[in-house]
Amino acid sequence: MGSARSLFVRISLYTFFVGALCGAAAAASSPDRTQFGHDIYVGPDEVVTEVTCFGCSIHIRGKVQTDATTFGGNIVVEDQGEIGGDTTAFGGNIRLDKGATVKEVTVFGGRLHRDPAATVGGDVTAFTGSLWLLLIFGLPLVLLGAFIALLVFLIRRLTRPTAPMPA
Repeated sequence: MGSARSLFVRISLYTFFVGALCGAAAAASSPDRTQFGHDIYVGPDEVVTEVTCFGCSIHIRGKVQTDATTFGGNIVVEDQGEIGGDTTAFGGNIRLDKGATVKEVTVFGGRLHRDPAATVGGDVTAFTGSLWLLLIFGLPLVLLGAFIALLVFLIRRLTRPTAPMPA
């Protein structure tokens, strides 16, 4: 009985360590970067899989294999920087310097600054200006507020006690 338990513990430990080593090897071969409030810098000799930034900016001088996305920040692809997938900025700007290479570009509520020597391999979609942000995020909030006000009005109307009529 004791040897069966010992064998089970050994197999469990080996499985754990092999899984941990495989996970570490996979993470080292394809690093993703996600930040909240702190800018991300991809150096000229770095290769990362995907970059996502919330409330911060992305500066790329190396290579991003798939997508680069910001929410409330800018994307700057500097000289010889490369993005192999989508380049998307919600509420921020995208700047493509001389020698930059990207696949597709999408800007919501910001501006696209593109050097003539920058290469875009696919579509460029730009919903510039803050009106788009107002329509995308503000309008649903206004509709939600109106719906809540209607519910409060109906509940108060239906639960109000009736006053007796004077004779």
